[in-house]
Amino acid sequence: MNALFELSAPWWHFVLRAAVVYVLVMVLVRASGKRAAGQFTPFDLILLILIGNAVQNGINGGDNSLTGALIMATTLIALNYMVAFLTSRSARMERVVEGVPVVLARNGKLFDAVLRRELVSRDDFKEALRLNGLHDVADVELALLETNGNISVVPREQSGAGRPSPRRGGR
Repeated sequence: MNALFELSAPWWHFVLRAAVVYVLVMVLVRASGKRAAGQFTPFDLILLILIGNAVQNGINGGDNSLTGALIMATTLIALNYMVAFLTSRSARMERVVEGVPVVLARNGKLFDAVLRRELVSRDDFKEALRLNGLHDVADVELALLETNGNISVVPREQSGAGRPSPRRGGR
């Protein structure tokens, strides 16, 4: 029964391992591109599961005690809270951790090189247009790949179509 709680290394080893792996995985995920959780493909989900499995031993160092698990889980939650706290109070930290929105289209022109660089397929872009009630990139004023992986679309103003023209003079 005692073996359930007995650590195989000093407690601070678990804190250090969890912190290093947390930062490493955050950097790797950040470098892999933007994709919202709702947009995960089956391959993204498989990758996420395999990354969790791959870093497991790096965090626990072979320790299977409940005490070690509690220390590691607490450390990971504290690190996540600290990152959220810092990003909510520092624009610079937010840019480093979450990135910045990327312009995919402007004034009816789609930037194919940006789509390729950001790993956004034309089909995903067209889906974002449809979700915003648009059918053609010519109808787009601005399309952004947001930091959460979603695509925001601002439609172009329609000139004259069914709208009264602005009045001139003192009326």
